[in-house]
Amino acid sequence: MKHLSEYRDPELVEKYLEEINKTVTRPWSIMEVCGGQTHSLVKHGLIQLLPDNINMIHGPGCPVCVTPLNLIDKAIFLAEDKGVILCSFGDMLRVPGSNKSLLQAKAEGADIRILYSPLEAVSLAQKNPDKEVVFFAVGFETTAPANALSVLRAAELDLPNYSILTSHVLVPPAMKAVMDDPDCRIDSFLAAGHVCTIMGINEYFPIVEKYKIPIVVTGFEPVDLLHGILLTVKQLEKGEAKLENQYTRIVRSEGNKNAMSVIEKTFDIHDREWRGIGTIPDSGYELRTDYKMYDANLKFQIDLPKAIESEICIAGEILKGIKKPHQCPAFGKECTPEMPLGAPMVSSEGACAAYYNFSNIQEAPLPQD
Repeated sequence: MKHLSEYRDPELVEKYLEEINKTVTRPWSIMEVCGGQTHSLVKHGLIQLLPDNINMIHGPGCPVCVTPLNLIDKAIFLAEDKGVILCSFGDMLRVPGSNKSLLQAKAEGADIRILYSPLEAVSLAQKNPDKEVVFFAVGFETTAPANALSVLRAAELDLPNYSILTSHVLVPPAMKAVMDDPDCRIDSFLAAGHVCTIMGINEYFPIVEKYKIPIVVTGFEPVDLLHGILLTVKQLEKGEAKLENQYTRIVRSEGNKNAMSVIEKTFDIHDREWRGIGTIPDSGYELRTDYKMYDANLKFQIDLPKAIESEICIAGEILKGIKKPHQCPAFGKECTPEMPLGAPMVSSEGACAAYYNFSNIQEAPLPQD
């Protein structure tokens, strides 16, 4: 493993920028799928350094952002009305539900705890046998193995008071949904390296073949991203459509077989609702029949009315890459990190938060189609 500084090397950055400028001859729109990649592009000023012909489109790769409003309401309902110990990763707490956030519910007395691992929640259930403990299981393929392990551990310990509220989403079906959108104007993808660390890259071959677009699996540091963009532009300029792996120091074609085995043992693939996008077929994980007793949604028979999204928040259009954060009329006005209308403004991987916190890009002219 090389040192982090090598992937922020100014000379390599300049080299890749120079090669990109020499290679590109016409406008191209490239979607970086992951919110972590978006933050790196904005934080390090790479978007402004790229030639005008390169339009980076920010994708739906922020699991916090695409967690349905109704599911956040369910988590709050469990903590407030059912009296469970609700456990979550910290980035979910400030995401607005229909009336409040988990952080507001915690401030009002609900037992909501920030944990670093779902296995901590299993230990909490062991120590509190008279309390129900629910872990808010949010994420892409990257966090699914740990959540699956927590269920397997609870089953091994025969813990009746542990369950998970699942909101696991899958990246390849989301990429297909983006391409199938009639407003899509994407020429290629930078795929999220950490997701491919778990799932491998083979699921991308059918997408490349069907839509005839390049996909380059890319890391998150400036050198990674610019190298990935260069590989993508080279393909586009030649009229090619291939799957390439820029992130070879981490990603293997087959992924992490042990992690995928745990996922497949615990979860089935089902349709999943994505906040701001709608239901995408076969795009989420649900617990298999053998582990349904650990499904908080079934265990507590949660049936809440459909939540209504903010009328002025355009998070859905931003997540699909149709618009940029600074094109939202509420950006930085009615919607700020302190008073967010949508999840992309508060998530650590949200595009709106990246634009608000790291850049004056909202003042720049909009890219030309």
